[in-house]
Amino acid sequence: MTPSPPLSGPPAATPSALAGVLGHPACGALPRGLRQSLQAQADAGHGDVPADPPGTVAAMLDALQRLDADGDTVAAAILHAFPTLQARLAPVLERDHPAIAALLDGQRAAGQVWTLHAEQQRRGGSEGLRRLLLAIVRDLRVVPILLARQLARMRHADQLPEDQRRRLAELTRDIHAPLANRLGIWQLKWELEDLAFRHLQPDTYKQIARLLDEKRGDRERYIEQVRQTLQAALAAQGVTADVAGRPKHIYSIWKKMQRKDVPIGELYDLRAVRVLVDDLAACYAALGVVHATWTPIPSEFDDYIARPKRNDYRSLHTAVVGPEGKTLEVQIRTWDMHRQAELGVAAHWKYKEGGGAGDAAFDRKIAWMRRLLEPAADGAEADEATLAGELDTELVEDRVYVLTPKGEVIDLPAGATPLDFAYRVHTEVGHRCRGAKVDGRIVPLDHRLRSGDRVEIMTAKTGEPRRDWLIESNGFLASSRSREKVRNWFHRLDRGRNEAEGKELLDKELRRLGLLGADLAPARERFHLDGDDDLHVLVALGDLGAHQVARVLLEHERASRAPVAEAPLPTPAPRPAPRARARDFTVQGVDNLLVQLARCCQPLPGEPIAGYLTRGRGVTVHRADCAAFRRLVANQPQRSLPVEWGVDATAYEVDVEVMAVDRKWLLKEITNVIAQANVHVAGIRSDAGRSGARVRFRMRLRVSDYGQLSALLGKLAALPGVEQARRT
Repeated sequence: MTPSPPLSGPPAATPSALAGVLGHPACGALPRGLRQSLQAQADAGHGDVPADPPGTVAAMLDALQRLDADGDTVAAAILHAFPTLQARLAPVLERDHPAIAALLDGQRAAGQVWTLHAEQQRRGGSEGLRRLLLAIVRDLRVVPILLARQLARMRHADQLPEDQRRRLAELTRDIHAPLANRLGIWQLKWELEDLAFRHLQPDTYKQIARLLDEKRGDRERYIEQVRQTLQAALAAQGVTADVAGRPKHIYSIWKKMQRKDVPIGELYDLRAVRVLVDDLAACYAALGVVHATWTPIPSEFDDYIARPKRNDYRSLHTAVVGPEGKTLEVQIRTWDMHRQAELGVAAHWKYKEGGGAGDAAFDRKIAWMRRLLEPAADGAEADEATLAGELDTELVEDRVYVLTPKGEVIDLPAGATPLDFAYRVHTEVGHRCRGAKVDGRIVPLDHRLRSGDRVEIMTAKTGEPRRDWLIESNGFLASSRSREKVRNWFHRLDRGRNEAEGKELLDKELRRLGLLGADLAPARERFHLDGDDDLHVLVALGDLGAHQVARVLLEHERASRAPVAEAPLPTPAPRPAPRARARDFTVQGVDNLLVQLARCCQPLPGEPIAGYLTRGRGVTVHRADCAAFRRLVANQPQRSLPVEWGVDATAYEVDVEVMAVDRKWLLKEITNVIAQANVHVAGIRSDAGRSGARVRFRMRLRVSDYGQLSALLGKLAALPGVEQARRT
C-alpha cells in the first residue's frame, strides 16, 4: 500500500532496526515459527528499514499492546512497516501463516481509501470512505493496525514538512479518529483527535490549553480523587456501583464550545465520571448520594431515563460543584443501559457523529469488532476456532460500496448491478443507461458489483427503461428501489400501450416454451383477474412475470390430464405404482423399464409429459402436446402410459435457435451468457443468411428444467442485435 500522504525519505539503513523492534514486549505474542524467521532475518544483518520515521514502529506496537492485540495482528503490523522484509517472507506467509497474509492484504486494500480521501474531502464528509474501508477489509483486525500506525505517525508528525503533516492530520481527522470512535476504541480515539486538532488548528489548540487551569496529569489526578470519594460514599449507603471517569480532551472541549456557542468557563463537563449500577432503583439512589455529597447545579440536570432521547438513549446526567470548587459532570445508568448505549441503536457514535438509524448488518459488524477488542474475562484466552467462526458468520456483508468516476462512495445492496448503480445516482441516469464500465472494462448490465469497484455508466441522450429489466430471472436489478423506479415509469404510460406490450411479452414467453395459444383462464383465476387484458397489463408493469403465468398454465395442464386407461400389454404383470424415487421418471403401472426422452419434442422437467411403450426400446417420454405422440396414440392407444418427472431430474438436452444481426464478438457474448447461466453446450453450429447480414445459431444445450431455460432465453434475447431466441 502506498502511504498517503507520502512521508519524507526513510532514515538511513540501520541493520539493528528489526532486532530492536523484536525486543518490544508486544512481540512476545508473535507466532513461534514466524518469530524465529524474523529473528533469523535480524541475525543475518539484513538492512531492513521501516517505511516510517524512526520510533514510529515502537509507538505503533505500544498502541497495539494497549489494545491487547494478538500475535497475528502484531506480526502483520511489523511486516507492513518493513516492506522489503515482507516481500522476502511472502512465500513463508502464504504457506504457513495465511491469516497474517490476509491481514497484510487488508492493509494494502485500505490504500484505496487513502487515495480517494483528497477527492472526497473536496465534497465534504468521509462517512462513505469509512464504510468502504470496513467493507473491503474482510478481517476487521486490520483496523486496529491502521489506527495504531496512524497514531504513531501522528506522534512523530513534527518530523514531516508542513504540507505532508497537514495532509496526514486531515486523514486522521476524517477517517481514523471517527473510525476509532465508531468502534469504541476510546484508548486511541481521544489522542488521534487531539493530535489532528493540534496540527490543523495549532493556535486554537494552544489557546484552549492555556485556558485550562491545569495540566492533563493534574486533571487525571483530580478525577481519581473524585472517583474514590464517590465510590466510598455509594458503598456507605449500600449502593453497589462501578465508578469510572477521565477528563475531557482538548478537541472534545473545543467541539462542545462550538456546538453550545459558549466560552470554556460555562462548560460543566470538563471533568466527568460515570456511575454504573445494577438496576433502575439504584440509578436514583446513586443520584441522591451524588447530590448529598456535592452541591448540584439545577440547570444541568437531565433525566433521560424518564424521557429517553429519540434514539432511545437512557441515562441520568447531572452537574455538581465538586472538590476545590470545580464543576463536575456525573452520568448514572444501569449496565443494560450502558450496553445499549455502547452497542445498540443508541450507540455513542450514532448521536455524536450525527448518524441516522443505521442498518442492522453494519451494526452487527461493529458489535463484533468491539467484542473482539474486549480483553478476555478473568484472563481467559479467546478460542481461536470461535473467533474464526464469528468471522464467517458476523462479517457477511449485505451491502457493497462502489465508487463513481470522481471517487464518491455509493452504497448498494449485495448483488447490485451497474443498472442499480445508475438508478442510485439518478433516476434519469437509470432510464437512459445503455452500458457500463467497471474499473475501465465494459461489463454487461447484469454484472455483479463488488466493494471497491469504480463504475462508469454509459447513457443515451434520450431513452427509456426496458421491460425485461423487471424480469427477476434476468438479473438486471437487485434493488427494490430500482425496480420501483422502472415500474413507476411504465405506470405513467397509457393503458393501451401497456396492454399491447404486456401481451407481446407474454406471447414471446409462451412461444419459447411451446405454450402459445393456451387458454389463459387458469392464470386469470390464480391471480384473481377479470380478463386477459388485466393479465397483460400486470405483465407489462412487472407486477407479474411472464414466466409465472407460464408455470401456472403448465401446472394446470398437468393436473387436468385424465389418466389413460391401461390395456393388457405384453409386459411383466402390472404392479402397484411405485413411489417417486431419485430417478428421472416415474412410470405408472410398470417398473424396471428402459426410459428415454423423445427426440421430436425434447420435454423438460416441469412440463406435462406422457409415455409411449415402444417395441424393444422401452418407454419414450414425449411432451403431452407433442404432435408425433398424438399420431402414435391415435393408432395404438393401449401403448400410452402416464409418466411423471422424478425427484432428482438433473440435466436434459434441448435445442435452441438464436437469430441475430451478424457482428463482431456475437458468438463470444452468446457463449458467455450460456456459461454464466450454468448451462452446458452439447453442440453448436451457425448458418449465415443469404445477404450475410444475419446469422442463425442452432445449439443443443443441457438444462436442469424449463425455468432455467426460460431465464436463459430471456438473457439471450436481451443481447444487442439478437432478434429471436427460442426453443425448437
